[in-house]
Amino acid sequence: MEVSIRVLIVVTMAICLASVANAAQGTATFYTPPYVPSSCYGYQDNGVMIAAASDAIWANRAACGRMYRVKCVGGTNQGVPQPCKGTSVVVKIVDYCPPGCQVTIDLSKEAFSKIADTNSGKIKIEYTQ
Repeated sequence: MEVSIRVLIVVTMAICLASVANAAQGTATFYTPPYVPSSCYGYQDNGVMIAAASDAIWANRAACGRMYRVKCVGGTNQGVPQPCKGTSVVVKIVDYCPPGCQVTIDLSKEAFSKIADTNSGKIKIEYTQ
């Protein structure tokens, strides 16, 4: 019994390390309601755990519907040097952040507030699909 628990712990740690190693890095901001219409779904309501994709992940609409786990890893605003809450959030891509968008993912305000202080405005993130 004791050996199987140890094996389970080692396997769990390996999975966690592998998922961290595969995370892409970028930046995120947030946008506020109304969240419809969206580029992907028109007037369909997709809730509030949503995001807009920049050209970095948009892929000519291929990003529509993709789910991303996003975690704050640091601040970009000196006024809020420690914005991260230590949690992650899963969001669905429903919109496009147009050219000139200065971030990787533009999160809904509700999603952003789960992982960071909204006063920070822009954060460094790690994200996985």
